Amino acid sequence: MPLRPSTTTVTVSGGTAAHGRASGRARSDDGVLDLDLRMPAELGGDGHGTNPEQLFAAGFAACFHGAVTLLARQAALDPTPISVEATVAFGRDPEDGGYILHVDLVVTWPDIDPEVAAPVLEKADSLCPYARMTRQGTPTTITLAS
Repeated sequence: MPLRPSTTTVTVSGGTAAHGRASGRARSDDGVLDLDLRMPAELGGDGHGTNPEQLFAAGFAACFHGAVTLLARQAALDPTPISVEATVAFGRDPEDGGYILHVDLVVTWPDIDPEVAAPVLEKADSLCPYARMTRQGTPTTITLAS
């Protein structure tokens, strides 16, 4: 029986500054995620809240961790000590002046031979949809609600 895709919806409103990134609120359709969004201090905000880069980093790290641990188990390796750190940088693209993200992933896997870990990490990079999205893009539809 094929798995159904997991779907979630998060709505962001603009808050007092009418700017979702600076003073917004993000709420998932099931209410489990419900938090204030704030601009990071490095971009002129007060830094007293979650910013979109943190949410993206958490999703990316969790997804990549899931892929690595799944593949480790399949290779009869112990995934218990594995952790994944995602650093997301947000800035201007020097080529077109638009915005760009850069992601650095660091996998900590104590006591693993790097030659044993390398193929697992390589396969995880092709399995993890966040990693694939950063390479290939993601189909996106933009619709104005009526």
